[in-house]
Amino acid sequence: MSDYILSCCSTADLSKEHFNKRNISYICFHYELDGVQYADDLGVSMSFEDFYQAMKDGADTKTSQINADEFIEYFEPFLKEGKDIIHLCLSSGITGVMNSCIIARELLLERYPNRKIYVIDSLAASSGYGLLMDKLADLRDEGMSIDELRDWAEANKLRLNHWFFSTDLTFYIKGGRVSKPAGYVANVLNICPLLNVDYQGRLIPRFKIRGKNKVIQTIAQKMIDFADDRTDYSGKCYISQSACYDDAKAVADIVKEKFPNLDGDVLINSIGTTIGSHTGPGTVALFFWGDERVD
Repeated sequence: MSDYILSCCSTADLSKEHFNKRNISYICFHYELDGVQYADDLGVSMSFEDFYQAMKDGADTKTSQINADEFIEYFEPFLKEGKDIIHLCLSSGITGVMNSCIIARELLLERYPNRKIYVIDSLAASSGYGLLMDKLADLRDEGMSIDELRDWAEANKLRLNHWFFSTDLTFYIKGGRVSKPAGYVANVLNICPLLNVDYQGRLIPRFKIRGKNKVIQTIAQKMIDFADDRTDYSGKCYISQSACYDDAKAVADIVKEKFPNLDGDVLINSIGTTIGSHTGPGTVALFFWGDERVD
């Protein structure tokens, strides 16, 4: 058993059962649905089906990050047990939550000067963040020390590839991430934007693909182009989706056909309520280990 806690935020978008099985601790973001606040607790307080249906029905959503006091309350019991902590935050290219975590760390180190608290910017999101956490759990279980694990995470986190597409721009437009004129044109022409996460952990539009079938083929091609060992890839592959399981499965089926050496089945997760508040329904994301992100 390791002498440290491996920790992340709920925005790694794995299931509660997955986190528990891998002995990964997590702290929850928050969201509001029509003014009522909930914890982003992996679908426990509200099922993902009900959440995305509410968005389709016109509910307003708002998200809030974890503050320093919440991090202190979450971390301190581990420190009291004599455990060190390595915590990976949701990408700083998406949220400022890492700042709150660092404030909490500095205050706690004054109380527990003999403990280690490492805070790492994952530069990752959704189940890509989850895939990184799963790999760190493997390395921890193989006996890697907390210092070795921190160094490995920093050295390798940019090898985690994220590709996203959306077939419904309604909530991108509503949130101001896509202009109304651009969104109107995209909807008329049936354009599905293909995006990825860059080396600074930001979500960047890369291509405008016309038609769902074509964007499904294109996102799978990105894995062929960039995965470790290309079609001989032998790592894990995760997909996350927001109320569009059939589209996610279509991507998974291509991946399983093209990559016969995968480590296990393609794992399909739900995009959680924090990230889903901004994407809305209709987003599929593909995650794998591959070429380092350089732009």
